Amino acid sequence: MNDRIPGFGTLAVHAGAQPDPTTGARATPIYQTTSFVFNDADHAASLFGLQAFGNIYTRITNPTTAVLEERVAALEGGTAALAVASGHAAQLVVFQQLLQPGDEFIASRKLYGGSINQFSHAFKSFGWNVVWADPDDVASFERAVTPKTKAIFIESIANPAGSITDIEGVAAVARRAGVPLIVDNTLASPYLIRPIDHGADIVVHSLTKFLGGHGNSLGGIIVDAGTFDWSKDGKYPVLSEPRPEYHGIKLQETFGNFSFAIACRVLGLRDLGPALSPFNAFMIQTGIETLPLRMQKHSDNAKAVAEWLSAHPAVAAVNYAGLPNDKYHALARKYAPKGAGAVFTFSLKGGYDAGVSLVSNLKLFSHLANVGDTRSLVIHPASTTHSQLDDDAKTRSGAGPDVVRLSIGIEDKEDLIADLEQALSA
Repeated sequence: MNDRIPGFGTLAVHAGAQPDPTTGARATPIYQTTSFVFNDADHAASLFGLQAFGNIYTRITNPTTAVLEERVAALEGGTAALAVASGHAAQLVVFQQLLQPGDEFIASRKLYGGSINQFSHAFKSFGWNVVWADPDDVASFERAVTPKTKAIFIESIANPAGSITDIEGVAAVARRAGVPLIVDNTLASPYLIRPIDHGADIVVHSLTKFLGGHGNSLGGIIVDAGTFDWSKDGKYPVLSEPRPEYHGIKLQETFGNFSFAIACRVLGLRDLGPALSPFNAFMIQTGIETLPLRMQKHSDNAKAVAEWLSAHPAVAAVNYAGLPNDKYHALARKYAPKGAGAVFTFSLKGGYDAGVSLVSNLKLFSHLANVGDTRSLVIHPASTTHSQLDDDAKTRSGAGPDVVRLSIGIEDKEDLIADLEQALSA
């Protein structure tokens, strides 16, 4: 019995956590402190020199946040994790370790609108260049590879369309190119899909969404799969070459299969500074305790709502991989057999105006820019989250003018359907 590997639900409650050794508190305390006392001068020097693990300053490490990091790493099957202030911060810290000015990375065209904007515009100021590929055509990733390519980025379940990406197919391209595959697993959560099992080298999340699950705390996380050789070919000098700020330590050589997570912490988080607050870490790790229960209800509800919408005369199309006639259904059965997630889109025969009208008439659904809440949410992406894109880019990313995005919560499905029915009738 002692050799038993804990199940997902057990890890969601217990991974990374122990009763507080001083007080006996069973829930992880919120260590609301900026800094930590050293044992002596030698102890302080060893911490600053990466010769010992421990707490220095909450911008870099914190005991509350450490529990969250260990828990998500366990759920994803990674070797280590780093929690940061938001999902966008996670992406910034990841790419800082991988790219030099002039380098390229390949990204799926079907991404969260904020990621498209970050990659297309903000990253240019660092000299990092994105090349877009079609997630429905794995060969397009192969064609996009050049000597400057340093990474490939996809979403497991794409936001907003809810489409499923062939992770193993893209991972094979990444291996042939000798670059890491980064997977944003926000919409799936590790309950539905574990990208590392399918070839991902790095997983990122917006903790704000399904992992936290209650719409009350911002956060992001980076999970190191421990699968990539950062010293090969000299492509990643941040990890393979001596670090002058740490007395010549080579991170890959010193930290092995969790060296990328270490680099993100001691170079990215330390210098860029997007630290997660201990309070938010506490809130998010508490949310994770119910992740398997919530994700199953989210997915079951979403399938029921999608089925109802697909039969409604005002609806032109429903894009949900859980439906048998959906183009991504086979991929959903392969990668997400427990459910296709909670987020999907549908298009209305009345076009842009009908989408705006529907959003305005819903009462139980909350109109806001988020997903992954216990409450059901709605938004019209073309006028909000994807409004910075031109019409062609909106359509390519699954956010055309007639499209409405739903994030289905854990309410009673009959009430959600009734709300949609009255809004469509109005």
